[in-house]
Amino acid sequence: MRIKLLLFLFALSSICALAQTKVSGYVFDEFNEPIAYANILFKGSTEGTTSNENGRFYLESDEKWDTLVVSFIGYELLEIPLTKPVNFDLKFVLKEEASSLDEVVIITGKQSKKASENPAIKLLQKIWDRKRQNGLNQFKQYEYDQYEKVEFDLNTIDSSLIKSKLFRGMEFVFEEVDTSSVTGKTYLPIFLNESVKRVSGDNILNKERQDLVGNKNSGFSNNQVIIDFIDDLYSEYNVYDNYIKFFDKSFVSPLGKSGVQTYNYILSDSAFIDNKWCYNIIYYPRRKNELTFKGDFWVNDSTYAIKEINMQASKSANINWVKEIYIEQEFEVLNDSVFLIKRDYFLSDFAFNKKEKSRGVYGKRTTLYDNYKFNERKDPKYYDKVVYNYDADVYNRNDDFWEQNRLEVLNKDEEGVYTMLDTLKTVKKFKRLYNLGSILASGYVEFPSINFDYGPIFSTFGFNDVEGLRIRTGGRTYFGPNDMWRLEGFVAYGFRDNKFKHGISGKWLLDKKSRLTLFGGHRRDIEQIGASLTSSTDVLGRSLASNAVFTAGANDKLSNINLTNFGVAIEPVRNLEIRWDGSFRKISSASPTFSLDFNDPTSATGISSEVRQFESRFSLGYFPKRQMTGFGVERKYKNDNFAQLFAQVTRGDKDWFKGDFDYTKLQFSYIQPWQIGGFGRLVSSVEIGKTFGEVPLALLSVVPGNQTYFSIYNTFPQLDFYEFVTDTYSSLHLEHNFNGRLFSRIPFLKKYNLRAIVALRGVWGELSDENRALSTTGNPLEFPLIAPDSEVYYEYSFGVANIFKVLRIDFNFRGNYLDNPDARRFGVTGSFGFYF
Repeated sequence: MRIKLLLFLFALSSICALAQTKVSGYVFDEFNEPIAYANILFKGSTEGTTSNENGRFYLESDEKWDTLVVSFIGYELLEIPLTKPVNFDLKFVLKEEASSLDEVVIITGKQSKKASENPAIKLLQKIWDRKRQNGLNQFKQYEYDQYEKVEFDLNTIDSSLIKSKLFRGMEFVFEEVDTSSVTGKTYLPIFLNESVKRVSGDNILNKERQDLVGNKNSGFSNNQVIIDFIDDLYSEYNVYDNYIKFFDKSFVSPLGKSGVQTYNYILSDSAFIDNKWCYNIIYYPRRKNELTFKGDFWVNDSTYAIKEINMQASKSANINWVKEIYIEQEFEVLNDSVFLIKRDYFLSDFAFNKKEKSRGVYGKRTTLYDNYKFNERKDPKYYDKVVYNYDADVYNRNDDFWEQNRLEVLNKDEEGVYTMLDTLKTVKKFKRLYNLGSILASGYVEFPSINFDYGPIFSTFGFNDVEGLRIRTGGRTYFGPNDMWRLEGFVAYGFRDNKFKHGISGKWLLDKKSRLTLFGGHRRDIEQIGASLTSSTDVLGRSLASNAVFTAGANDKLSNINLTNFGVAIEPVRNLEIRWDGSFRKISSASPTFSLDFNDPTSATGISSEVRQFESRFSLGYFPKRQMTGFGVERKYKNDNFAQLFAQVTRGDKDWFKGDFDYTKLQFSYIQPWQIGGFGRLVSSVEIGKTFGEVPLALLSVVPGNQTYFSIYNTFPQLDFYEFVTDTYSSLHLEHNFNGRLFSRIPFLKKYNLRAIVALRGVWGELSDENRALSTTGNPLEFPLIAPDSEVYYEYSFGVANIFKVLRIDFNFRGNYLDNPDARRFGVTGSFGFYF
């Protein structure tokens, strides 16, 4: 994206006055073919970059330089005089070295993986041997101060954007336009977040604690959701690890042992850096369309610790919505043998496509580290401290605090962001745009004057075979993100059954430290029972299967549910949740073509159509490594890479509220995501359960079929609803997303950046004769109750994701029980989603 001509010339003249040097251009060989990964630097400095796959580069320095050096192994070195501070769109042609032409082997393209033939590999092996002895790992305990600055900028500012209707009345914001030192594109800062933390860790205990000392926002002041999104987006990483994870992707680290199979390495140079003799190694990927980098690093000749490293994601990397990723890390020499990270710079260019001129948003994170202390032992309990209360002072530090604690002074543009955005928030048009974005993000329309949110708006319309078209209206109380209590309710109407439905729920956090919470509610609605094996305690929760417009076969097995629930929850230990609740339900068929009748000797006819049942439930949930955000009664997940273990005991009792049955149900589930290096992500889940006692169909464990055309995890897409019914069950689901690892190696497919997904699902269960007999009443609407007891029922599927970046299609195959009535052997399901 280009800046408006007059603004660009003005900025250019200002830059020249500050004695900066800017160069951009292309590197070609004598046959006019672009040279990827050529080395470009200012002569007499270590400031440089490498060309991309198209031979393009951009280089900027705060100092004035008069000569540019362009080089690549096997080609003659080229020195170009810079006659002016700013030189754009230059074209350089490298000639092959005469000595290289005389030799049989020219060192270009793919490099040797053997240390005996490639000195860069030999140095890499030394890095592996010493990596555990470098950095913080060599100390028992450590402390340091961390200052982090995150900025988001609109980039590629041109006259059409400035004059667009979107910014009419807000033209003053373009006074802050500047040029990126990495990409050479113009940008406009729109958001800035600063934070100061004190970090303490113990390598023996393998524990770390971070204390937030100060946080400052512009643009979206004190918006914890934005802050947590940033934390998750720019998660911590270690360049020494085999894989570097961000944007939910695992990139192969150029310093990891798997790098030899992924990158070409070239020993390029050697020099003194901070009085330490270092070697420079250039690296670039062996194949396209993989999650890889290109760049270079400097490594010390005695400790084999990294002094500097630059990483730029390959243009062809299989990642969505991100056009550029650039990382710089600098390490400080504390003494002869200690190298510790001093500065980490991360730039990402978010855009809808990877075209050179496409507009996007820069995300820039700068992290600085200082005031290191080592081997000062602390009480182990110190690392287990959890912050329970929102500390407003942390988010409202004065200017003196920031002047004292910033480890890097804000530049002119960054200082202007606070002033510009304070002004922008007074503009009505900006307020409307901000409110629209808030509605789309949260699903609620805010009415702050009455502390009420209307929504969720995405549930306004629905459809099923019983209700026909369904409309819903609802809302919740909302005083702020850290409310101690919250009420929520809805009213819905079906135009086919001509009935109103309603629901209300409330929750109250009594103690922040233990998360002691009271909750309760009531709902009268139509529901697809059996959409999941493990029952939920969410009163207002409603499955996707209850609103399926198009289904495979008839979707008429819906139930009327009248539910009242009350309970208490507590979290005595972090991420260990204990719940007890009691509920009373009335369940009956909502469809004239579906029966929930059961034999009832207390009924005048000997048959009842409605189940009346009181249940008490005790459950334990454990979520190791789960991170939450918020301090109120409702919190949000901050990450999704944690295990979920859940166990529940349910007791049905006839003595309470004239219930119909006595029974006990045991349930257990375990969901675990597995990041398998560069081979993608596997999600596994195990569920087992058993019901002791005689219960009718409405209270049995239905194997979750899926007659919708949506891919829903933990369901069986080739099973109809109620096709298998059990009182004892065990199921296993495995789903692996290769994140492009497979398709990137198929020549005619790799350019599409598709992602392969494979899945295997199985369930075994049985149903007692007594429970079959209980629901066998002779009603012509009855269907035989079948359990997968002769062998494990299984399905498998092959999926293609990232179609047009948002679409996933799964091809599902039924493995057995093909003789069941109307068994579906094959089906296609899909889903939409925005993923990196």
